[in-house]
Amino acid sequence: MVGLIVVLGIAVVLGLALLGIYNGLVGKRNRIQEAFSTIDVMLKKRYDLIPNMVATVKQYMTHEAETLTRIAGLRTRAMDPNAPMDDRIRADNEMMKGLRGLMVQVEAYPDLKANENFMHLQRTLNEVEEQLSAARRAFNAAVLEMNNAVEMFPSNIVAGMFNFKRHEMFEIPEAERVAPNVKSLFA
Repeated sequence: MVGLIVVLGIAVVLGLALLGIYNGLVGKRNRIQEAFSTIDVMLKKRYDLIPNMVATVKQYMTHEAETLTRIAGLRTRAMDPNAPMDDRIRADNEMMKGLRGLMVQVEAYPDLKANENFMHLQRTLNEVEEQLSAARRAFNAAVLEMNNAVEMFPSNIVAGMFNFKRHEMFEIPEAERVAPNVKSLFA
């Protein structure tokens, strides 16, 4: 009788531990989804700004149409709600790079830089980019927490049993990690 109570006690403790770890993993997965949803909201704000910015820039930049078309295409890919999260992240990273290139090209158009509408759009885009940066940090923190749980013992056992997977973080492309050559900007 005592042996049965001990075995039952151990089973209850193990069951509660399993339940606690599982619920923790579900909570971590939900935090990732919530953080990605926040990024989605910020991206939507950015994506809504892009057509206005492109229309304004098009008035001044006729020979950069290829850049504008590429940014618009990346915007469409990144906004696709049916695309996997990782594909949307990659498309958004490419679009960010294209927007930065566009801003560099804008420097060649003094009339455009003086345009009040363009300046307002650029300030708004900068604000959205700062909010996106904060949202990405929150997303990456949630992903790190989940990835640690998926890999660390004993939660890795429960994660494997219930098919919890690692997630990809938002990362800066390698080309953007290089410090800018400020001297070349003044040449």
